Amino acid sequence: MKYFLIAGEASGDLHASNLMKSIKQLDKEADFRFFGGDLMAVQGGTLVKHYREMAFMGIVPVVMNAKTILNNLQLCQKEITGYQPDAVILVDYPGFNLKMARFVKARLNIPVFYYISPKVWAWKEYRVKSFKKYVDEMLCILPFEVDFYEKHDYRVHYVGNPSVDEIDAREYKDETFAGFIAANTLPDRPIIAVLAGSRKQEISNNLPPMLQAVKGFDDYQLVVAGAPGIEPDFYDKFTQGFPLRVLFHQTYRILAQSQAALVTSGTATLETALLNIPQVVCYRTSMPRLSYWAFKNILHTPYISLVNLICGREVVTELFAKFFTVDNIRKELTQLLHVKNYRKNMLDNYAEMRRILGGTGAADRAAETILNKLR
Repeated sequence: MKYFLIAGEASGDLHASNLMKSIKQLDKEADFRFFGGDLMAVQGGTLVKHYREMAFMGIVPVVMNAKTILNNLQLCQKEITGYQPDAVILVDYPGFNLKMARFVKARLNIPVFYYISPKVWAWKEYRVKSFKKYVDEMLCILPFEVDFYEKHDYRVHYVGNPSVDEIDAREYKDETFAGFIAANTLPDRPIIAVLAGSRKQEISNNLPPMLQAVKGFDDYQLVVAGAPGIEPDFYDKFTQGFPLRVLFHQTYRILAQSQAALVTSGTATLETALLNIPQVVCYRTSMPRLSYWAFKNILHTPYISLVNLICGREVVTELFAKFFTVDNIRKELTQLLHVKNYRKNMLDNYAEMRRILGGTGAADRAAETILNKLR
């Protein structure tokens, strides 16, 4: 069968590539055409448009690149129409993908599958109506999304979380602390990891106060996980004068060898928990009091970190908006490093989170769901 996939960012490229690999195991004649990235290209098929030419985030970048976005939409419509796939598979990236779902169902009547639900439970809940109308099967990777969609009378599938698979299949899984510090010429002192975000604006906002908060922890060394796609010298203006190292392409290795981590919100909080590392969730916002008011009164979610959302209670402390201060970060880090019962309680809750998520095989279950529906 023929499959057209659309992934508009790096994480989507990763998850879509694993899904393609699983589809090929079930459909030996699988043929792919896609908007995506290099990882998807490795699985075969035809890369029509790279996500680097599609990833516009924020109001200003979207407005400035409106013509490019429109051209991408028109190209995608033309490609799907000409290719006539047996299925269209959308991966997150809702602004673009919902428009394509509408086109495909209204004009072509081709089955539409959505792998990795957009976070409409936090923002833009009205989009559920479009999912019900234009998406044949929604394949979710967060277990609480099943109950959320059920309230809207929309049956979805929880297929497992791909981060579980990625952590389980990671390189250097059995690496020792001695091996890690030797490989990176680091001193023999316990590590505090810092993950300050994946985009430049996030790093600029979060990294300086995070570094200030770790001052005084002289028995530890600080290792910053460099974000993919960010040039190394970008970090230099923030790290001058601090005794630390910035290491790239080693995030899992850094976390696995750390005693604790300061982590911005996002998938990194889940990955840190899966690696069983105590963490402080830190996220700085502009106009912090207004941001916190908006969170409490406009957003439809009680937490910002995936760990807490999955467990349904506060497992990790979330220091964001008005709670994001150097003193608060320092106090929380001190408890994680030096108060045994506090640390143990977080790790025990991580074990419960892993039980809720289930085991490996998210992409395999997603592929099975798609193929069963098509057949």
